[in-house]
Amino acid sequence: MEQKFGVNSIDLQELYDFCEREGETVSFQKGERMVCEGEPSQWFGFVTQGCFKYVTQGISDGKEHITWFSFEGEYVGDYPSCLNGNPSQSTIEAMMPSCVLRVSGEQLMQLFNQNTKTMELRCIIGEHLLSQARARYLDFHNATPRERYDLLLSRCPGIVEHLPLHAIASFLKLTPQQLSRIRKSVTFKD
Repeated sequence: MEQKFGVNSIDLQELYDFCEREGETVSFQKGERMVCEGEPSQWFGFVTQGCFKYVTQGISDGKEHITWFSFEGEYVGDYPSCLNGNPSQSTIEAMMPSCVLRVSGEQLMQLFNQNTKTMELRCIIGEHLLSQARARYLDFHNATPRERYDLLLSRCPGIVEHLPLHAIASFLKLTPQQLSRIRKSVTFKD
């Protein structure tokens, strides 16, 4: 499981092996959706090629807001929702031609219900997601826009070579112009 864009901090080999053994490889073209916001979430998998963005529509402005990414070597899906088929909290869309090694939420629950070791894996994934969400929340409150950009680059070093400026700006809750100024200051070391 090579990770092209970022580094995962938990060992998901057992889960990857399960998806490889029990799942199917599904290809997505750029812009094609794996999951749609508000519709039942059914799928979970690992990105074997490409990357996906997690998008939600703003309530007041109706604009697309990118809340997360899943890169090659990482899992993709609305994890909590797919376990019980609840409506997805976001749309998950391919940002380039991508492939996913995919299983259903039902298959995933069958794995987790096998024994205490697989149930522990379920807990580890949930705790990891909570930790990531909390770190992102705190970043918005404690870090300047420049610091958020630097944090993103440290977490996902290859991201700027592979994703458009507007996608990164949306994820950082910046305008493309603000991000352009930050990138210029980094380049010219102000």
